[in-house]
Amino acid sequence: MIERTHLKIIQALAEHGSLTAAANALYVTQPALTHQVRYLEQKLEVRLWERQGRKLRLTQAGQLLLKTARQVLPVFEQAENTMQALADGKQGVLKIGVECHPCYEWLKAILTDYLIAMPKMDVDIVHKFQFSGLEGLLNHHIDCLVTPDKVTHKDLFYAPLFEYEMVLLVASTHSLSGLDYIEAEALESELLMTFPVPHERLDIYTQFLLPANVKPQHKTMESLDIMVQMASLNRGVTVLPDWLAKQYCQEIPASIVRLGQHGVMKTLFAAMRVGEQTVPYMATFLEMGQKKGALGIKQTK
Repeated sequence: MIERTHLKIIQALAEHGSLTAAANALYVTQPALTHQVRYLEQKLEVRLWERQGRKLRLTQAGQLLLKTARQVLPVFEQAENTMQALADGKQGVLKIGVECHPCYEWLKAILTDYLIAMPKMDVDIVHKFQFSGLEGLLNHHIDCLVTPDKVTHKDLFYAPLFEYEMVLLVASTHSLSGLDYIEAEALESELLMTFPVPHERLDIYTQFLLPANVKPQHKTMESLDIMVQMASLNRGVTVLPDWLAKQYCQEIPASIVRLGQHGVMKTLFAAMRVGEQTVPYMATFLEMGQKKGALGIKQTK
């Protein structure tokens, strides 16, 4: 009874707020759009919207249909992209989600090569989630999630991209600079700068500080560049993947110190829905990501 066209209509009405604007967005005339809405209301036997001055206001039934549209339409779009990709192997839109700031920096480094190799592909990067990246993947809002956090799920496939080490970045003049490694207690009197992420999702806490019951002063920052600059000026310390820290050390007066004698090791993954890892444009992304990851580490050693 409810068709995809109806869902597009209700979404356009909600987004644009008037029949004229919604009709323009859908490339139909206003009378035609009005007719389609009235026809749907007659079939459903319920009012979907009402006028409020020059604006439209969705009724409770309209809000329910809008919620359905926002859940279902991305699934339709993703399915169409996948079908098209399977048909010719090189066309579609790859929606990539990134939850961590260093992941975004790494992704930027490989996008140029990927787009050159796949000239008919478009890439959409989502790095500000109103939900978790995992939910975005499961709900078809994104196709791939670049993440260091592997969460076992029967519907998800995780492809390892490369291994790296989390390291401490300090100013060249800092008292810890030049040490081969430090124990957690060395950070007890330091100001630790991190991204605004809960402690349970920060490796420096879960794998290094909390097991030793060490709680340094803590400050969060949104900007990676400012955080690194503050560290180089001896205004605090921060923790980054080794490949990213080494890049910054070529530009600023900073040093790298290992966290613990054996280091804090991590793996960067590309997560996707089970079965989609063989879709040609996804397979190409994985292959290039794994090669770029290995080359990136090699170049910074």
